[in-house]
Amino acid sequence: MPKNTYDESDIQSLKSLEHIRLRPGMYIGRTGNGSQYEDGIYILLKEVLDNAIDEFIMGYGKRVDITVDYDLGEVSVRDYGRGIPLGKVIDCVSIINTGGKFNDDVFQFSVGMNGVGTKAVNALSTVFEVRSYREGKCAFGIFEKGELKKQGIVDAGKEERNGTFIRFIPDDSIFKKFQFHEDLVLRRMRMYAYLNANLTLNLNGTKIVSENGLLDLINDEAKFAKIYQPFHYRSKQLEFVFTHTNRFNEDYFSFVNGQFTHDGGTHLSAFKEGLLKAINEYANKKYDGDDVREGVIGAIAIRLKDPLFESQTKNKLTNQEIRSDLVNEIRKVLLEMLHRTPDEAAKLVAKIDETSKLHSELATVKKLARERSKTVSVRVPQLKDCKEHLNLKKGTGLGTMIFLTEGLSASGTINKCRDPMTQAVFSLRGKPLNTCNLARDALYKNQEFFNLMKSLDIEEDVARLRYDKIIFATDADVDGLHIRNLLITLFLRFFDSIIRDGHVFILETPLFRVRSKKNSKDSRYCYTEEEREEAIRHYGANAQITRFKGLGEISPNEFRHFIDENIRLTPVSLDGDTSIGKTLEFYMGSNTPSRREYIMNNLVITEESTHE
Repeated sequence: MPKNTYDESDIQSLKSLEHIRLRPGMYIGRTGNGSQYEDGIYILLKEVLDNAIDEFIMGYGKRVDITVDYDLGEVSVRDYGRGIPLGKVIDCVSIINTGGKFNDDVFQFSVGMNGVGTKAVNALSTVFEVRSYREGKCAFGIFEKGELKKQGIVDAGKEERNGTFIRFIPDDSIFKKFQFHEDLVLRRMRMYAYLNANLTLNLNGTKIVSENGLLDLINDEAKFAKIYQPFHYRSKQLEFVFTHTNRFNEDYFSFVNGQFTHDGGTHLSAFKEGLLKAINEYANKKYDGDDVREGVIGAIAIRLKDPLFESQTKNKLTNQEIRSDLVNEIRKVLLEMLHRTPDEAAKLVAKIDETSKLHSELATVKKLARERSKTVSVRVPQLKDCKEHLNLKKGTGLGTMIFLTEGLSASGTINKCRDPMTQAVFSLRGKPLNTCNLARDALYKNQEFFNLMKSLDIEEDVARLRYDKIIFATDADVDGLHIRNLLITLFLRFFDSIIRDGHVFILETPLFRVRSKKNSKDSRYCYTEEEREEAIRHYGANAQITRFKGLGEISPNEFRHFIDENIRLTPVSLDGDTSIGKTLEFYMGSNTPSRREYIMNNLVITEESTHE
């Protein structure tokens, strides 16, 4: 029975590290299992690395050694900076609001201003070890889940260089079934290298270094897609770089004091405004912001003494007082660069002129499409809507879904068993159009895609997305997989931010049903060959096997259990690499001969295929 009284015994006072363990989301965002770039285990690695980078920024130590054991989940970081003052080593990693980052004379530009970073790592690790080396001495501390187990100061030897060593293993009771992924760790290391030119990061014996800073980042991300050589500017407190590609989206990397601000903020909006003003002034035109920014890939990094962020995870900068000066500085610097490099500037202006013309033509196509749509139907005939909808600004409608189904058979099954409050269904009519090499006007000329955009409400702004989850519900056969690829191509080409923000999923449905011949109600649904084999062993000679190839083959009563709270979804995700265009072109483009050759050289014949 719940307690009815509320008295002094209900009031708790937690130690700072206990609070971190109780509410980890307040300090590191989501926990996750390591499959996504922003999962908590990478934030722990970042918090430790930030301190090493701060030493480099202040001119101490040009190398950081990082070791990641991908099997054990153990991480160690050794910098060669000044080292934590020996008498404060334990306090600096265990007491909130303790550190040297509050002193501007010691750290002028730092991300770790809140005195929380390494304390969160300590609290959320099963084992946390810190060592500080200074002038032949070593102060150390060993913790378990934030509790100090051992400490001391010993001789380190004169040959041991000054600096700090930290080793930790994330707590698997908080980070369930976690695993560090090598590609995500490597990407984070590359970001640090881009932001700190000439810093050497030694990851498991592999050196990662950038000589040209953010210029290397944009050249690596844009690869062969850039239309002109990037414009690059770097000073002590501001660095920015950008170029244009022929893609429809705009991509930015924004940083404050070496911290990747995933959601941008004041510095990124100032960069966009300064960019628009400089180009309009140079070209003596009045381009719209959309004309200028379409196809841009850029990066901006600033250094501030007192950065303000929305949260401890520091994803968005909120210092409004810097905006005006930053806009003017970017406008002035960029204008000078445009005048100094007229050939590259001409390519930039030509790209924007072409985009402006296409946008004007597209507006005409949009108008015709809307008029055509009104004459056909007020509502989208393929959509069976739900009552609740996503509102990203208000934070409502989280968990709402729309199933993109293959034909009327599958949509009929889902319609009969869906939750009409939170689950909508959009029925595709055959195979969608392949948009790999098409322009944006194809979305308006194709009735199905136009209806889909209307249903999702992403025609004008993807921020108006009406459903939290867009779910591809296609059959488990070749045609179903092809439809899935065509849909992914559509979103990657024109609405990639929806995928990047984690709104697109694939519905996993059982491939087999194994039941007992003696009792038809005794069934097991199997999603893999391994699960099927296990079910066959369970039922033995009484096993009766059904292979599902289409969603329409599954009865609504059965299907209800696959889209309720037990729903299995596989996210469609991107690691941020804009070279995805090259991959799309290979698999979905018009290069049929080379693709056929690739398939034939890599075709795998399974045992199941030989029996069918």
